[in-house]
Amino acid sequence: MAPGQTMAPGDTMPGMGAATPSPAQPSDAARMICANETILNIKKILGLAATPVPDSAWNDQLYTCTYRLPYGSLVLSVKQSAGDALARSYFERLRAAATTGQAIEGMANLGLPAFKTGTSVSFVKDNMTLLVDAGHLPASVGPHEVSRSALAYEVATAVLACWQGG
Repeated sequence: MAPGQTMAPGDTMPGMGAATPSPAQPSDAARMICANETILNIKKILGLAATPVPDSAWNDQLYTCTYRLPYGSLVLSVKQSAGDALARSYFERLRAAATTGQAIEGMANLGLPAFKTGTSVSFVKDNMTLLVDAGHLPASVGPHEVSRSALAYEVATAVLACWQGG
């Protein structure tokens, strides 16, 4: 394009795709990490007397939901990427940063690449990457003495079940 020329709104130059705007708010699927079903699942898993009230934040396409529990914080987050490949790339960066992370066997065969550490679990589904971080909790929690890793896995699979049905 020559200096001084303009393009009509929505036009693109050859070889360039139109930019996809970032959503101004998280998707309904991402919001499930702070929704009533997840809240009640966490209450049940941990045998809590009171229903936890999470805090949420949305920044740079990352929706974070923090549950302040009697013994510490449980943090769930969903990164919404512009596409499946970008979500997989984000997931791979998370896995690389988790030096003790190991693949959760069998999940990739279901189209859900996943890894776990001693305190967290992460899955990628379509354009969303879920991370459940129980690292701010004691080694075991609740009346059944659930380990942080087991808690993270149980909460993550409950969220994934919502995503499958949603």
